[in-house]
Amino acid sequence: MTVDREQVLRAAAALLSRKATATMGEVAQAAGIGRATLHRHFAGRDALVRALEELGLRELEAAVAAAGPEEGDPVAALRRLVAATAPVAPLLTFLITENQLFEGEEQMNEGWDRVDAIICALFRRGQEEGVFRVDLTATWLTDALYGLISAGAWAVQAGRVATKDYPYMIAELVLGGCTRRSVEV
Repeated sequence: MTVDREQVLRAAAALLSRKATATMGEVAQAAGIGRATLHRHFAGRDALVRALEELGLRELEAAVAAAGPEEGDPVAALRRLVAATAPVAPLLTFLITENQLFEGEEQMNEGWDRVDAIICALFRRGQEEGVFRVDLTATWLTDALYGLISAGAWAVQAGRVATKDYPYMIAELVLGGCTRRSVEV
């Protein structure tokens, strides 16, 4: 039987984002494979987490690039970005909540820097064009977007939000908080 490595990683991310203390045996069970098979592909939890990081960042970078956030109106670009990242939201949820990726002396994956830079640039461009609020930093807006994407992924996974509604709900909430409004006196 051939094991689909990405399917195993997706099952692991889904489980570990709900239960951070899950054992490798529980991960194997969630993926529908034996524990020995899991260990043949991933020597231990650290190797599994690093493989999840690689897959998640690769897919996130591809989604961000496909959205073309540097093109056109910043509001439309943000909507495209949210829609494009919807399929990778469960992996992103795992990545931003996995403390192991942000602890210790190991250098953080450069993919985070690339993604952060692109999304921050979108918010900064929107600020410079007078579309987005300037009292909130582009870095904060980027982190807030990650949080909303993660919360949306949880809501979809729990059945509280329909998958088709996810992009609209996330984009509207982000835009409601970051869009500049004229102040009437």
